[in-house]
Amino acid sequence: MRFGSGQLILRLCLFAICLTCAATTAQAEPNLQLLSKLNWAEDAAWFGGFSGAEVSEDGQMITLISDRGTLVTAQVARRPDGAIDRFSLQSHHILWNGTDTPGDHDAEGLARTGDGTFYLSAEHDHHVAHLDVNTGQIATLPRAKDFAAFQPNSGIEALAAGPDGALYAIPERSGKVDRPFPVFRFKDGVWSITHHIPRHGPFLPVGADIGPDGLFYLLERAATPLGFRSRIRRFDLSKTPLRPKTLLSTGPARFDNLEAISVWRDPAGAIRLLLVSDDNFLSIQHTQIIEYALTE
Repeated sequence: MRFGSGQLILRLCLFAICLTCAATTAQAEPNLQLLSKLNWAEDAAWFGGFSGAEVSEDGQMITLISDRGTLVTAQVARRPDGAIDRFSLQSHHILWNGTDTPGDHDAEGLARTGDGTFYLSAEHDHHVAHLDVNTGQIATLPRAKDFAAFQPNSGIEALAAGPDGALYAIPERSGKVDRPFPVFRFKDGVWSITHHIPRHGPFLPVGADIGPDGLFYLLERAATPLGFRSRIRRFDLSKTPLRPKTLLSTGPARFDNLEAISVWRDPAGAIRLLLVSDDNFLSIQHTQIIEYALTE
């Protein structure tokens, strides 16, 4: 089929427009750049088992909780390029609710509100609690009646705080493989289910954070015979239905047992995702720190 010069020019223009649109779309797709990957070890029996983490707004301090009831703060030393060089322990406290024997409060999720208040979640005695990071003392918040139905060892693994101070809690399991994960919100002293996160594949929620961009980041894990897999999905909680964007999906043994995520903005304006693994206090595993820069 032959084209006249006008038709040819028109088709070339349309082709150029399509290329421009495709390039724009490609540039808009989020991309993760691995900046840091290191193992962190300390010669202390209490060190390890970290399941929740929060990085300071400037990326220079980190607060962690372990599933054996230890609260840890450390300074983050960075190289000139912003990559993590090492950690320097600043303090550690045993979690205590004021009445029970200190320790072993089964802490899994950690969240910090905009005013600097910390909260943690626990997955056996399913609850969320206020946390005093200066003493390790916790005070349990009212519980949602739905918490009692959570499976053993599969309670609130993921906890995040919104810019308005609301808390968002997600259990590790939804009960059935085709059932979405409920998102519980605690605001003005009341729990409610505000969203349902679609369940795709073998991954289960283990950590969450709301970034400085106002978006919800969910860290998920899948255990396989060849090692752990990790996935990060991002959501805009202001939109219904939720439309997840997958930022990361790894094959087995790419990383260790990543369970904690903290999202912050670096001095250059880039969103960073810091991830921490739970070594389960096993010599064959490590406390691994991973950090990505997100570009869009």
